[in-house]
Amino acid sequence: MFTTALILFGLSFLFIITEKVHRTVAALTGAALMVLLGVISQDRALEGVDFNTIGLLIGMMVLVGIAKHSGMFQAMALYIVKKARGNPMAVYILLGLLVMIFSALLDNVTTVLLLVPVIMVITNNLNVSPYPYLVSTILLSNIGGAMTLIGDPPNILIGSAAHLSFNDFLIHLLPVCVIIAVVTIFGLVLVYKKDFVTTKEARASVLKFSPREAITDMPLLKHSLIAIGVVIVGFLTHDLTGLDGATIALSGAALLLVLSLRDPEDHLKDVEWPTIFFFVGLFILVTGIEEVGIIDGIAHYILQKIGSDGFMLAQVILWGSAFMSAIVDNIPFVTAMIPLITEINAAGNMPENVLWWSLALGADIGGNATLVGASANVIVAGLAKKENQHMSFLGYMKVALPFTMVALVISSIYIAIRYF
Repeated sequence: MFTTALILFGLSFLFIITEKVHRTVAALTGAALMVLLGVISQDRALEGVDFNTIGLLIGMMVLVGIAKHSGMFQAMALYIVKKARGNPMAVYILLGLLVMIFSALLDNVTTVLLLVPVIMVITNNLNVSPYPYLVSTILLSNIGGAMTLIGDPPNILIGSAAHLSFNDFLIHLLPVCVIIAVVTIFGLVLVYKKDFVTTKEARASVLKFSPREAITDMPLLKHSLIAIGVVIVGFLTHDLTGLDGATIALSGAALLLVLSLRDPEDHLKDVEWPTIFFFVGLFILVTGIEEVGIIDGIAHYILQKIGSDGFMLAQVILWGSAFMSAIVDNIPFVTAMIPLITEINAAGNMPENVLWWSLALGADIGGNATLVGASANVIVAGLAKKENQHMSFLGYMKVALPFTMVALVISSIYIAIRYF
């Protein structure tokens, strides 16, 4: 069964990476074959599916899916344009900060789906190239997503597997992510400063936009703010209540459905079901190779080569995760790494969950390097293409790779100083 599991896992990942078939189809097919060919039983496969991750994703998707119909996200973007008085550089910086904050509090995929169309409208009216704004959106959505438990799907996976709370992520990752964000924003301003030129007429046209008019449903806005506030408080008080992320997110979604008196059938369509089933397939695939001892074998090999040197292990995981996440989507990579880190932690004495923080930083920040490194990157490129704005793989990487390398150096220094 060892060879069967390895082949199934390898082929599934090959199809996921190359996108020859839809990644959800590849993951579910591989998972089904794990059970059909006897690598694992159906009961064991279901045990391997992490409901906390699935429930947290579904809850946040429903919550944001309803809230977006109020127009609150578009209104905030337009409010920022007003505050910047239509100055392209000021708009650039403030929109980048908004992307980062939304990515931390909602999630980066939802954030780019909501804000990229607004960014395209703003840049078109300012008569400036949207390209620098799109690059900034990708980089800062992944940096913002790295700050919190719910900001990026890999963090949800890591938090659930390692029993890390929302506050744990804030305490350990927020400081380094803020430093990376500041360096990235001002670095991007220097790179693109020649693009922030417009006319008085264009600035005046943008200032005509009314944030108030973007609000399409005031009662829904109030109800959404209440529900989102309850969810954020729930995450922040996790250590006191002991409630898991899935319980908090699903309760918030249920609260908003009750307050808004909305038909759940309409809003359950907002759930990205292909993504949910992609996760289910991945969990089962990883359970299969874990069951036959592959994960355990790799963990022991790494420990034999590096030993129990926590510093070296943390650096290898940080840079290795970043490299792999630049090549493949960070979600399947992190799913495969979680049981490996668990095994290494069990065999050695590592300080303060440092290997988990190294994995999170490497996967989240490393995903910035290429257009396929994270789901948010792919979505931004797709939305841009619909607006006839082509983002080439090499063109993007020419700008993003140096910023990613700088961010990883900062992360490496942070890990060394804070934990060793």
